[in-house]
Amino acid sequence: MSLSDSKIKLGIAGIICGVVAVILAVTGNPGNMAICVACFIRDTAGALGMHQAAIVQYVRPEIIGIVLGAFLISVITKEYRSTAGSSPMIRFLLGMMIMIGSLLFLGCPLRMVIRMSAGDLNAYIALIGFIGGIITGSIALKKGFSLGRAHETNKTSGVILPFLLVGLLLLVLIGSPLLHSSQTGPGSMHAPIWIALIGGLVFGVFAQKSRMCFAGSIRDIYLMKNFDLFTVIAGVFFIMLIYNVVTGNFSFSFTGNPVAHSQHIWNILGMYIVGFAATLAGGCPLRQLVLAGQGSSDAAITVAGLFVGAAICHNLKLVSSSAAPATKGVTAVMGGPSIEGKVAAIVCVVVLFAIAFVGNKRKSN
Repeated sequence: MSLSDSKIKLGIAGIICGVVAVILAVTGNPGNMAICVACFIRDTAGALGMHQAAIVQYVRPEIIGIVLGAFLISVITKEYRSTAGSSPMIRFLLGMMIMIGSLLFLGCPLRMVIRMSAGDLNAYIALIGFIGGIITGSIALKKGFSLGRAHETNKTSGVILPFLLVGLLLLVLIGSPLLHSSQTGPGSMHAPIWIALIGGLVFGVFAQKSRMCFAGSIRDIYLMKNFDLFTVIAGVFFIMLIYNVVTGNFSFSFTGNPVAHSQHIWNILGMYIVGFAATLAGGCPLRQLVLAGQGSSDAAITVAGLFVGAAICHNLKLVSSSAAPATKGVTAVMGGPSIEGKVAAIVCVVVLFAIAFVGNKRKSN
């Protein structure tokens, strides 16, 4: 069954994914987060001991479910292909930079849309940077940028990441002491394992069939005036908007939003990095998980970069802090990136321009 042959089907896919996000929020995930690929990879990296930030350590079953859902549905529909291309180190680096940009803003493109649905004006400001990054990346594509064409490879290569995640799930189910788990903070807020896993599976299935991609939707509008992928994103936004309005979580404001900051330049720059890098890599963090699930070793390398990027962000203090209001005996916290995070952001932009406009261009035949 194809969902990409009709805007109505694509919209329904987005609505279903939005319902999944609502269920996850209602059953324990942070409401302002619900499902965030960058944040959940960050939490999972912490659970594996890749960083020591105690409040963000938890294996998120949603990440496992998204990959396995994409894997299963691609096998069932005979769309699974074990493929690989070229430029693995560039793809790995792009994954790292996507994570650095996401944690500068405090969320991936999926969470940006979820924050927008709750009225967070900081996310609307960040959208400017995200669109700008995608347009910059699209200009590079038009000028001939390419990381190389994917080709079919050893059949076992494409299943390595799904199998690793199955192993991780088994460690979670047996309660392995090898895994870290937050007792306070965002990492301690989560839906029950089976609800999170099933939610991830459903999300992965519909993301795979609809080709959901937050960067790809804007890229297609810019390059081809095609709004098909945007229809899926609109479905997610619409359902989350209804949820936030009904539950009283909607607040059209720059302040008072959980796990957010109002450093506008850095919100814009963070999502500019994400949009730019995701366009060069061929998809946003969610799309990379889905592509990895359906057999792409290129996407799996990018996902590995996301994990390492999350660890680096916390180990080197690149991640932004969230704003907090003043309380009795405690002064208000403005939030935003550290000086290390600001330097890292500038370095990322310079490196992205070097990758996009200096090397790796298609050779004319």
